[in-house]
Amino acid sequence: MRSEPSAMRGAAAPRSSLLARIAAALPQLRKSERSVAERVLAQPNEVLHLSIAEMARRVGASQPTVARFAAAMGFSGYKEFKLRLAQSLASGMPFVHQDVRPDDTVELVTSKVFDRAIGALIEVRNQLDPAALKRAIRILAGARRIECYGVGNSGIVALDAQHKLFRYGVPTASYVDTHAMGMAATVLKRGDAVLAVSASGRTTDTLVAVEIARESGAQVVAIAPGGSPLAKLATVALCADVPEDPDIYAPMVSRLAHLAIIDVLSVGLALTLGPSLPKRLERSKQTLRDKRLRAPNVG
Repeated sequence: MRSEPSAMRGAAAPRSSLLARIAAALPQLRKSERSVAERVLAQPNEVLHLSIAEMARRVGASQPTVARFAAAMGFSGYKEFKLRLAQSLASGMPFVHQDVRPDDTVELVTSKVFDRAIGALIEVRNQLDPAALKRAIRILAGARRIECYGVGNSGIVALDAQHKLFRYGVPTASYVDTHAMGMAATVLKRGDAVLAVSASGRTTDTLVAVEIARESGAQVVAIAPGGSPLAKLATVALCADVPEDPDIYAPMVSRLAHLAIIDVLSVGLALTLGPSLPKRLERSKQTLRDKRLRAPNVG
């Protein structure tokens, strides 16, 4: 993984937990760099007091490997990395990186899964850019048509977005089939909008569809990691740097964070569309009520 330094340095760095960013980057790091990352995640306070030579010795790697790890995380060197790590730790961690173990009890699994989900939601809430959110809502509110793109787990989020947004009276469609997604993007026009979701920001089929949509004149709102190819392609990116657990037992918490962002966009869009919207939503709710059994009378 070669991160984008400009996307990770400066004022943006202290806003979110550096440990969360490192955890999210683990699957993309080189094997040698991953050993450095895992040491930082396991003993972050200890790392603050280690020289680059001592850090290299502790993880069984070379000093250039430690330097490459710092560069991969977007820093000029190990010294700047330790400074940002100290700032991140001082601001407090919203959760502790925990892996589910094969011998964990159901009670412990429950605690770990919920704690990770809660921590991820807090982390993403703290790092979301309000200006980007406002711009994304304006794009969706002014769109003639909205299309939602996603593949795999992100496809589930795209379907949820379509399910929420079509009730606002805007023609909305979701595409999770990669062939259909690409073809749909070719017939978009200026004034249309795409909401593209990707946990990695690197899914090639999604990137191709978004490129075609931009060439067709549509604006693109992306929910993806900061600095990812999808974030760079988008008109506006809502960056969600979620620390995915590489443990095979753990579910993907990025899905929950992306669904929460969709909810924020949905509520923001409802407020933007004005006072006529509640009547339309009430008609939709009445349709659902008519399809449910009446609740039994109590007492």
